[in-house]
Amino acid sequence: MKEWQPEIFKLSNGLRVVYLHTHSVVGHLGVNILAGSRFEEPHEEGLAHFLEHCIFKGTKKRKTFHILSRLDSVGGELNAFTAKEELVILASFTNNHLARASDLLADIILNSNFPKKEIEKEKEIILDEINSYLDSPGDKIFDDFEANLFGKHPLGTNILGTKESVSGFSKSDLENYLHKHVYAENMVVSYVGPEPANKLIQRLEKDFAATPTADKVNTLNSFKEKTSFRIQLQEANYQNHSLVGGYAPGYLDDDKNAMMLLINVLGGPALNSRLNLSIREKYGYSYSVDASYTRYSEIGFWSIYFSTDTKYLKKSLKVLMREIKLMREKPLSDQQLKMAKEQYKGHLALAMESNSGLMLSLGKSVLLFNEVDSVAQMYRNIEGITSADLLRVANLYLSENQMSELTFAVE
Repeated sequence: MKEWQPEIFKLSNGLRVVYLHTHSVVGHLGVNILAGSRFEEPHEEGLAHFLEHCIFKGTKKRKTFHILSRLDSVGGELNAFTAKEELVILASFTNNHLARASDLLADIILNSNFPKKEIEKEKEIILDEINSYLDSPGDKIFDDFEANLFGKHPLGTNILGTKESVSGFSKSDLENYLHKHVYAENMVVSYVGPEPANKLIQRLEKDFAATPTADKVNTLNSFKEKTSFRIQLQEANYQNHSLVGGYAPGYLDDDKNAMMLLINVLGGPALNSRLNLSIREKYGYSYSVDASYTRYSEIGFWSIYFSTDTKYLKKSLKVLMREIKLMREKPLSDQQLKMAKEQYKGHLALAMESNSGLMLSLGKSVLLFNEVDSVAQMYRNIEGITSADLLRVANLYLSENQMSELTFAVE
C-alpha cells in the first residue's frame, strides 16, 4: 500500500488544518467541531443534532436555496452529521471549486442566522425521525443499550434528543450552542485532495479569518460510574433482538488496537469471524451476527448484536457466551494471530481507499489527539500485538461479571 503523509498546519488565528495531498480531481473538505451530544447540558438533549439540521437554513448573505444549490449546481455535495463527540460539516467537489466550497462552509459555520420558519420545519422532520427510530427495534436497541450502560452521563443520551426537548428548542438555543462551541481552538479543518498545501492555507486564511478564538478547548465530563445489567423487554414484533456487551478502552488507551483485533476475530465484518461461523454457518440460528467496538475519548464499549426466532434465542446466547469464554481462556496460535493481523490491516487499507472517509478520520484524530499516525505506524502498532495481549484484554473487558445484556423479545 502506498504510504501517505498527512500534515498539520495552524492558521494565524490558531485554527488547526490537517492536509493530505492526493492526485484525484476531487477534493474533500470538512470542519470538525468538538461539539457533539456529550457536550450538551441536560436541558439541551438533542441540540447538537438539531443544529446540524438547521445550519443549512440561512446565513446573513444566503437563503436555504442558495446554500443547498451552491455546490449542487457544480455537481458537488454538502452534508453534515452529529456524533457523541463531534459535529461535522463537510463537502465534496471537483477541486476547481475548492474556493466555492471553502467560502460556503465558513459562511455556514460563522454566519448562520436560523430563520424561525425554517426552525419549525426542521422540528417536524426530526420528530418524524424519532418516531421512525422508535418503530425500529433493530436500531433502537443500540441506543437503549448505551443509555443503560452510561446512565445519566451525556454519553448515555440519544443524539436525536426526545420529542419534548426538540419541540422546545428555539433560535436562541441554536445561537447559544454555536457561540459556545465554535472557536478556533475547538475546531479542525481537514482536507484531502490535489490542492497544493500553500494555496489551501491561503484560501482558508481568507475564508476562516473571522473564526473566534478563546484560548481554551472543550473539556470532557469523564465517565466513571460503571455498571452491568440484564434486561429483557417485550418490544420486538417478528424476531427477537439481542445485544451483549460491556465497557472497552477509549481512544486514549494503549489497549485500543488489541481490543479492535479481538473484536474482529470474534465477530467483525469478515464472514470467517468466529461468531458468524458458529451462530450463522454451523447452527443457522441467525442470518447475521455482528460484533462492534465503539470508542470515545476516555472510554468505549464493545457489543455483539443478533436477531433470531424465539426458539433459537437461548441457544444463540449460549453459543455466543461459549465463544467469548474461549477468547478469554485459549490464546490464538501463531498462525491464527498472523491471519488476524493481516485481516485487520486489510480492513484498514480498504477504509483508506475512501478519500472522503479518510478526510473525516484525519479531522477526528487531530480534533481529539492533535496528531495523526502514519500508515507505517498503524501497521507497527498492529504487528506489536501478541496473543498474550489479546488474552489479557479479553479477561479485562469480556469477563462475565462485567458483561451486560439487552434483549427485545417478541411480545
